[in-house]
Amino acid sequence: MSYTNPYVKTVWVDESDEFEDRYTETMNGDGTITHQKVRGEVYVEGTPMDAVRFNNMEEGIYNAHQKLVNLDGRTEDLEKQTLPEVQTVTRTNTEEFPFNDSAVSVALVTERDNLNYVVEIIDVDAVGNVGEIEITDRQTNGFKIGYTGSAESATIKFAVIGGFDND
Repeated sequence: MSYTNPYVKTVWVDESDEFEDRYTETMNGDGTITHQKVRGEVYVEGTPMDAVRFNNMEEGIYNAHQKLVNLDGRTEDLEKQTLPEVQTVTRTNTEEFPFNDSAVSVALVTERDNLNYVVEIIDVDAVGNVGEIEITDRQTNGFKIGYTGSAESATIKFAVIGGFDND
């Protein structure tokens, strides 16, 4: 996906000066009053609020909205591209270190089009030393996951990302 005119984010900074809420008051000849801010020493010059910055924001919001509208009807493809498949497995190891029988096959809920997917470990809760988490025997419908350490058991939460032809 390419962008011809990328959105440039504005980092907004609040103005900070010596007199936050101080104003001078001038009586006008027509019965109205004009208030003029008294700044004193300026500590931080704030980001100007002007049409250039506000229109940049509006353009970014509009472009993002248009991209979403253009994706209508491609929801399934979008979900495949962006939503990771998250699972949790609990494994036990009945062998004595350095041996380990913790590896188990994991079936993917959504079969992949190819093996170009990533298994990202999110969290590991173990009784003992889990060592390294290993992902082996990748297939489009699953893989094996296990650990190399001497932990009696481990609960591993992971996300599977990608593996689709449109990625």
